[in-house]
Amino acid sequence: MAECGRKALSLLEAARSRYESLQISDDVFGESGDDSSDNPFYSTSGDSDSDNCIAEVGEEQQPQHQHHHPKRSGKDGALSGGAGGSSGAGPPGCLSHTQAEEEGWTETLQDVTVPPYNETHGPAQKMPATATALDFFQLFVPDNCIQNMVTQTNMYAKKFQERFGSDEGWRPVTAQEMNAFLGFVISTSVHRCESVLSIWSSGFFSNRSIALKMSQSRFEKILKYFHIVAFRPSQGSNQGLYKIQPFLDLLQQSFSCTFRPSQTQVLHEPLIDEDPVFITTCTERELRKRKKRKFSLWVRQCTSTGFICQIYVHLKENQGADGLAALKNKPQLHSLVAKQLCHNMSGKNVIIFTGPSITSLSLFTEFSKQDIYCCGLLSTRKSDCTGLPQSMLVCGSTPAQRGQSRVMMKGTMSLISWYNKGHFRFLTNAYSPTKQGMIIKRKSGDIPCPLAVEAFAAHLSYICKYDDKYSKYFIFHKPNKTWQQVFWLSISIAINNAYILYKMSDAYAAKRYSRAQFGERLVRELLDVGDCSPTQ
Repeated sequence: MAECGRKALSLLEAARSRYESLQISDDVFGESGDDSSDNPFYSTSGDSDSDNCIAEVGEEQQPQHQHHHPKRSGKDGALSGGAGGSSGAGPPGCLSHTQAEEEGWTETLQDVTVPPYNETHGPAQKMPATATALDFFQLFVPDNCIQNMVTQTNMYAKKFQERFGSDEGWRPVTAQEMNAFLGFVISTSVHRCESVLSIWSSGFFSNRSIALKMSQSRFEKILKYFHIVAFRPSQGSNQGLYKIQPFLDLLQQSFSCTFRPSQTQVLHEPLIDEDPVFITTCTERELRKRKKRKFSLWVRQCTSTGFICQIYVHLKENQGADGLAALKNKPQLHSLVAKQLCHNMSGKNVIIFTGPSITSLSLFTEFSKQDIYCCGLLSTRKSDCTGLPQSMLVCGSTPAQRGQSRVMMKGTMSLISWYNKGHFRFLTNAYSPTKQGMIIKRKSGDIPCPLAVEAFAAHLSYICKYDDKYSKYFIFHKPNKTWQQVFWLSISIAINNAYILYKMSDAYAAKRYSRAQFGERLVRELLDVGDCSPTQ
């Protein structure tokens, strides 16, 4: 037991060090410069560009704290029971005092210990010091995957022309051309140009050094017929993702085979919305032309490295009220997402951090039976609060002091209410309620808190910073077809994972490339450009 406790504390110490150094850009992306914002949990402000579940940490702030990233503008301003909230009857499904006692909730606390994590973590194979950016990328998108794209694209082109007439300008695509095609599109993530066709223009984003590798007309022909799966399978799948599902399956398998995550992981939606610069500068007509995403994407991500271990895509069924927008706040959808992301985690004693939309007593109880331990932020409006004591979910009439907390337990599950310029509530069976932690505030001093609160903040701060950086490197090419949007987003995730593996290999010691330089090097290697040295 003592050994288990020491390992848990060592994990937390590592997370503390990552937060305190605030060197995420150097740790993950190899770049210098100030971070874009403070962790919203530590600063209790909503200014971060990090992902949804992290931004929701500060949703109980005073009304003057507003989210001003375009993606965050629709976030809720306050929680019931928080600053600006009410002390009403509580959310649906919560228990009265008598019901809570009958269900086994008590203020008598007991120590909780998580069994040790016996899995080794880190890269699954050793890459040589001579490994190139393309070598790391091909861990996820190997040559046989490229060859499949060639075959399917040619099959689709042939069938299309049989139905709609011949295309005299078309000739079957080759593997070399397919690599170049990928390189051109990936270059939009390096140079941040809105249209890949800008490469062949005479404007600011023109790039003659790579434009000579393929004519614009040839690129557009390949783009017209590009496919992963040319035809719908005759049996089985009428799902909307049939054109991309084999690639997603291959990608998922490669993620699992190339990297073993640490014990602490997070389930969330990464930042994948439109470039905020474009949103603020484009015309109203351009905005209307943009189609809203018809899918949402969740990931399971290692909190020690930022490596995305698994992705899950949920399609919007239709444009009506029963589509994804309506499902967004439905606990059953998010519970399904969490189960899908953790389906192979049973028995490994992992610790999963979750945002309010996923956190629920029923889900955490089900996970605990599989030796999956959880620590999640609760929201009285976004979370499923069924089975939780009402007294812990509403504000009392007496103002709380900063750092003050209350805890109730049911078995090994702890429900925590902690105050820091607003009430923050957590549900966890991963950290002992009897142990205390500290929130580090550089200006106003340290704030006492339960250990689970510090662990949530320390581990999630890294993912918060990772997403801020990741949003700068997604592929800017914006196709209209949903399957293509999912494909290019998946490629972006694969490139970021490839860079993480590069940073953890001997190749990084030989040549230290930043994330931008790594991306440019990959583009040049895909295009087979003679000089693969990144521009400075």
